[in-house]
Amino acid sequence: MDAEAPRRANRSAVLAHVLTHGSATRTAIGQETGLSPATVSRIVEQLLAEGLLNETDSEPTAGRGRRATLLTIDAERTVVCGVDLGGSNVRIVVSDLAARPLATRTVPTPATSDPAGLAKWLGQLVLETVGDLRPRLGSVALGLPGAVSREDRSVSDAPNLPQVEDPNFLRQLDQQLGMSVEVDNDSNYAMLGELRFGAARAAETAVMFTVGAGLGAGVALDRRLFHGRTGLVGEFGHLPAGPLGTPLEKLITGPGILGRALELGLPFDNPADVFRSSDPRLIPVKQQIEQALLIVLTAAVVAYEPDVIILGGGISHALEPDLDQLNQRLRAIVPAAAPVQCSELGDLSGALGAVVNALHTTYRGLGVADAHLAQVPHPEALAGFDIADSIPAP
Repeated sequence: MDAEAPRRANRSAVLAHVLTHGSATRTAIGQETGLSPATVSRIVEQLLAEGLLNETDSEPTAGRGRRATLLTIDAERTVVCGVDLGGSNVRIVVSDLAARPLATRTVPTPATSDPAGLAKWLGQLVLETVGDLRPRLGSVALGLPGAVSREDRSVSDAPNLPQVEDPNFLRQLDQQLGMSVEVDNDSNYAMLGELRFGAARAAETAVMFTVGAGLGAGVALDRRLFHGRTGLVGEFGHLPAGPLGTPLEKLITGPGILGRALELGLPFDNPADVFRSSDPRLIPVKQQIEQALLIVLTAAVVAYEPDVIILGGGISHALEPDLDQLNQRLRAIVPAAAPVQCSELGDLSGALGAVVNALHTTYRGLGVADAHLAQVPHPEALAGFDIADSIPAP
């Protein structure tokens, strides 16, 4: 048996408690973790000596004895960066160790660049956004519009940005940043962002669909992302349930919607305009979209029985006025269906989820065990952070 295992577990419990609550007293840590006062004191003193924790002004206590002090994480010692690389835009969020955003940036993606050019451009953009904090950069997590293998980071099924499928893209990005970048599907990171800070923060099981140029899916079970071997978990858009076996993704996403409208002689530049249009010729198109979406939602319900289903991505904004009707139709098919609602974090859900993943990598390095990661960072870390003001107008 590993003699150090109990000590590591106790250290993890103390760190996770402070990260989860933002601040805590020794007494509260002991009461909620079940650790003895002597054990808590020993671990806290060690973490203070390492510079991981800070003590703030003392709190008054009832009766005599030592005045309680609040313990907080030294949030400034390390920063992390979350990146959401899409076919149209890249969104970046830099945060401190307590998940408080320090910088955000949204710029158009140079989608015509070759893999090497895209990697160089993205690496420079990350370093520019981190700026003077670069010496404290601890981890970078990148969300990509494709399926990412957990075995070797290989990327597939990325038609909107095929350059990222080239293995040289990630190798060159790692080299430029001087570290191995954490990589996952952008929908998984969007799910992780909503799980910690948004519409799924009270859910144990949740599913998120990002509907835009493509249809992505993220699944969380027991508050952890559920990954398959190749990254295709939850990708119900591949189901050949449309006319003549058309994949559902082709019916729900922006290019498919615009294509169907164009077949009717109705050219649109934005798929949201199709939903807003009152032209009766578009009624069959809208019905087909709704039916395809219902199939995807029903598949999610019967596969995972989630507590909530979240819609994100550009098309989700157009669907929001019809959410009540969509929920009613879904419950008519599966009465126990979870509510469907739109993302609370909007277009920053993917970048904020990438921040969470980068923080988890950093927390592991500080001694937080995987068993505690589902509870950190602090859910209220974004308090005072205006999501809307951080996203440039289109």
